[in-house]
Amino acid sequence: MRNTIARSPWQLVAVIVGAVYGFGILLAIAAGMVILNSASAHFIRTIEVLAGSATIAGWVVVPLLTSGIDSTLSVARLKVFPLAPDRLLVALAVCGMLGVPGAVTLLAGLTTAISWAHHPGAAIVALFTSTLGVITCVCASRMVESLNTGLAAHRRYREIGGVLILIPLLLLGPIITVLSRGLTNASRTLPAVAKGLSWSPLGAAWSVPAEVSTGHPLTALAKLAIALATLAAVVLIWRRSLAIALVTTQQPASKTVQAGAIGLFRRFPATPTGAIAARSLTYWMRDPRYSRQLILIPIFPILLYVNSRTTHLEGLIAASGPIVAVLVSLTIFADLSYDSTAFAAHVSAGVRGTADRAGRVIAVASFAVPIVIGITIGSVALMGTWEALPGVLGLSLGILLSGFGLSSVSSARIVLPVPSPGDSPFAAKTGAGFTTAVTTFATWGLLALLSLPEIVLASVSGALQSLPLGWVTLVVGLGLGASLLAAGVRIGGRELEARGPELLARLRVQQ
Repeated sequence: MRNTIARSPWQLVAVIVGAVYGFGILLAIAAGMVILNSASAHFIRTIEVLAGSATIAGWVVVPLLTSGIDSTLSVARLKVFPLAPDRLLVALAVCGMLGVPGAVTLLAGLTTAISWAHHPGAAIVALFTSTLGVITCVCASRMVESLNTGLAAHRRYREIGGVLILIPLLLLGPIITVLSRGLTNASRTLPAVAKGLSWSPLGAAWSVPAEVSTGHPLTALAKLAIALATLAAVVLIWRRSLAIALVTTQQPASKTVQAGAIGLFRRFPATPTGAIAARSLTYWMRDPRYSRQLILIPIFPILLYVNSRTTHLEGLIAASGPIVAVLVSLTIFADLSYDSTAFAAHVSAGVRGTADRAGRVIAVASFAVPIVIGITIGSVALMGTWEALPGVLGLSLGILLSGFGLSSVSSARIVLPVPSPGDSPFAAKTGAGFTTAVTTFATWGLLALLSLPEIVLASVSGALQSLPLGWVTLVVGLGLGASLLAAGVRIGGRELEARGPELLARLRVQQ
C-alpha cells in the first residue's frame, strides 16, 4: 500500500481527499453521538443498530460494486507470491483496518461510546463491541472479495452479476420514494426493525451496550455470542476461500453437445430468413450484450407506476406500452455492430438483404410483440379504463412496427463502437459514448416523426374518451406500422446488398 501511494501521485491525492472527507464524517458522527447522550437507551439502540447494520451490509456489498477498480491487494494479484493463507489473512485484515475506509469506520464505531457517557459500564462495552463490529466489516468485505475472485474469472458470472447489480441502481428513484413515504410511520416501524436486527449478525454487536445499560446482562451475553459467532464464521469462510483461491487456476470451459442438437435452428424454416432469425434469437438468449438492452423493459413500467402514485397522474401508467415499444423496437437499430466480423458469413454466402433484415426483425418480434401487448393491457387494467385499450394498443403496436422498419434501415448504414464478442456488456470503447448518444437521439426523433399519426390519434381519443377514435388509432397503427416495416425491410435490404463489403471492412476496423 505504501509503495502504491509513493509510486502514484494521484493515488496519494485520492488518499488525502478520502482522509479529509472521512474526517468530516467523523466530526458529524461525533456530534450526533453527543446529542444522543441525552436520549433514552431504547432510542440510542434504534439509531446505533440501524446505522451499524447498514455499515456491515455496505462493507459486504461494496466489493461487488467496485470489483476490479482497486486491485492493489486483490487475491488475484497476491496469489502468485509464496504466501501462506494464514499469514496473508492477517496481513489483509490489518491492511483493511489501516486503509482510509477501515480507519474511518473504526473511529466512527468508537465514537458510539460517547452516546453512553452517562453509563460508564455501557461505554466501556461499546468500545469493545464497536471494534468487534468493525473487524467483522473488514473481514466480511475480504471474504466477499476472495469468494468473488474465482467466480469473476468466468465471463458469464461477470455479465450476470453486472446486470443484477445494475437493476437496483436503476430502481434507486422508486426505492427512495417508497422509503421517504414510509418514514412517516418511522416512529413505529424503525424501533421494531432495529429490535429484529439486534438479534441478527448485522446488528447484534451494536446492541450489546444498550442491553447492559438497561440491566439485561443475559441478553447482552447472548447478543455478544451472536456477534462473536458471526466473526468466527466470516473468518473461517474467508480462510477457506482464500486457501482455495491461492491454489486454483482457471481452466477453459468445455461443453459437449449431442449430435444433431441444433437448438433454435430446428424450430425455424430451413431458409435464409429462418436461419438468420434462429441465429439472432440465439444471440438474444446467450449474448449479454443483447439481453442487457432489455433491462429497462420491466423497470420503466415500475417507474411510471410509482410516479403516477406520487404525482396523482394516473395517465402516466398508460405510457408504459408505448415507451416499451420504443425501447424494444430500437434495440436492433445498430444490430450489425454486434455481429462484428461474424457478418462475413452473410457476405460470403451472398444472403439477400431482405432475408437478413426480415430474419433479425422476426427474432426480436417473437418476444417483443407479446411483451408490448401484455404491458399495454396490464397498464390499462391498472387504470381501470378499458375503453382506452384500442387507442393505447394502436399507438404501442404502431410505434413497435415503425421502429422495426426504421431499425432495418439504420442498422444497414450505422456501425457503432460496441463491446466486442466475449467482452463485458458494460465495457466501453473510445468515442463510443458521444457517437452512440447522438445516433440514439437522432433515431428516437425519426421514430417520433414516423409515429406522429398514431400519436395524434391516440392523444385525441384519450382526451375525448372516444372509443370509435380509439379503434381508428388501432387500425392506423397496425396499417401504417406494417407498411413502414415492409418498406424498411426492402430499403434496408438494398442498402445491405450494396454496401455489404464496406460494412464488413468497418466492422473489422472497429474490432
